[in-house]
Amino acid sequence: MAFGKKNQAEIKEEDTKIWVCTSEDCNCWMRDNFRTNNNKKCPMCGSDMEEENKVLQVVENNSLYYKSES
Repeated sequence: MAFGKKNQAEIKEEDTKIWVCTSEDCNCWMRDNFRTNNNKKCPMCGSDMEEENKVLQVVENNSLYYKSES
């Protein structure tokens, strides 16, 4: 028997565009590529959201509802 660490896949991270709620009472944020529309209101509290960037693990959105703004 061999005891050792399993080979783990490398976790890819990149600078990601996100939307952050502006309300001090709400900590909601979402990745830009998971938004379903151009509404810039927080889905949790209804406050405005502002664009930021954050280094996050890469997650692909394979949803049929996602439309890139590119």
